Amino acid sequence: MSLACVYSRARLGLDAPLVSVEVHLANGLPAFNIVGLPETSVRESKDRVRSAILNCGYEFPAKRITINLAPADLPKEGGRFDLPIAVGILAASEQIVSQGLSQYEFAGELALSGELRPVIGEIPMAIACNKAGRALIIPAQNAEQASWVKDAKIYELKHLSELYGHLLQQQSLPLVAAKPSTAYQLDYQQDMNDVIGQPLAKRALELAASGGHNLLFIGPPGTGKTMLASRLPGILPQMTQAEALEVAALQSISHGVIEQKSWLTRPFRAPHHTASSAALVGGGSQPKPGEISLAHHGVLFLDELPEFERKVLDVLREPMESGEVTISRALQKQTYPAQFQLVAAMNPSPTGFYNDNRSSPEQVLRYLNRLSGPFLDRIDIQIEVARLPRGMWSKHLADSESSEQIRQRVQQCRAVQLSRQGKANAQLTSTELLTYCKLCKDDTEFLELAVEKLGLSTRAHHKILKIARTLADMEGEQNILHAHLIEALSYRAMDRILRHLTDAVTV
Repeated sequence: MSLACVYSRARLGLDAPLVSVEVHLANGLPAFNIVGLPETSVRESKDRVRSAILNCGYEFPAKRITINLAPADLPKEGGRFDLPIAVGILAASEQIVSQGLSQYEFAGELALSGELRPVIGEIPMAIACNKAGRALIIPAQNAEQASWVKDAKIYELKHLSELYGHLLQQQSLPLVAAKPSTAYQLDYQQDMNDVIGQPLAKRALELAASGGHNLLFIGPPGTGKTMLASRLPGILPQMTQAEALEVAALQSISHGVIEQKSWLTRPFRAPHHTASSAALVGGGSQPKPGEISLAHHGVLFLDELPEFERKVLDVLREPMESGEVTISRALQKQTYPAQFQLVAAMNPSPTGFYNDNRSSPEQVLRYLNRLSGPFLDRIDIQIEVARLPRGMWSKHLADSESSEQIRQRVQQCRAVQLSRQGKANAQLTSTELLTYCKLCKDDTEFLELAVEKLGLSTRAHHKILKIARTLADMEGEQNILHAHLIEALSYRAMDRILRHLTDAVTV
């Protein structure tokens, strides 16, 4: 036969739409044409495919070869179509068996020798292929991660010549049955007991981990703000299998690699303060995920917060509320998940200290005004990290607590939230607050009065309720008590600092 059809998958964000690779051989002057909106990397596959076929001992047809990548309006990019194009040419020229090809999908970049090189996006491809009820044949380097998709049938292919025996059912390709580890791998190199003192900051960190709240550390240099933030992943509960697969899918389309032993560990992203808006939210002519999407189900740490450009920080406002980011371009629009936990650290003044007589209240206020009010309003916990008092070094040895001990309490607290409402407290909607964060009449009046006196927004009001709900869960209380509201109101350090500076400048 002179016509063959092979299935493959394109890459479109986290989706992997089906692509039918149709190959037609016709008489006439030898030619090799690829149609169907191929990009340069796909058009260059002609030379790779020709050399691979010849070096594997097959005959390259001296005919007019037309490759159609359908649907024609879907952009095709990358070297993933090398393998299906080669298989289609061999099937159309009757050099391999064409029967049964409809049961498989193919993806892989070919070396000139016929060896397979890895491609990106293997997990979305495996998910889509499994839903279609077909087996996936991909390079060996991609097979292990693709096999993490439950019930997916993944064959690993190292060389084009190995495909002949598999299709004839003489020598089957290895069927990868690797199962992802269910063990939680904690990084003991960054343990909470390394942090000297700072009991209030550790309390705030445990509170943030228990309820999934955003957190801001404010304090002079050297007080342990970065050290505390970097230890947050070690006390977070492990991800579920479904969450881990979402994170692995985002990594797979971003050239990232996740080790099997640590794939349940939540991601921790810490971009430099020179990062652009596109680096954080994603971008490009073909939109790719940014840092906030790569921090999905994990932590996004922004150190030296006021050093980020204001417009860069403000692009985080919508994703912090919605849990996703939509990148719109002229040709296409992509939506990526971005349900991250923000942890930030900053100095209280441009010189780094509170009262060193090196900056006036006007200069300090100008420095802090680099952070917009709507952005700060989305940070649940704002806490000051003070310098260590005298005698804390010797006391640390007796009072230190490991990350493992804290993580066990966090997991118990998070389990209570999941059993009650199916999500962390930080993700509660305004309607759900009425159900799960009920207050008695006196506490309701107290909170309303406090919000009015402090000049807080309705969003801040809701966040105080969520924090109080987490504090109650940490102590095993079914209802929110007055003490929980008072502690929740104490985590508004930035509001106090700005109010004090504004009064000083006004006077």
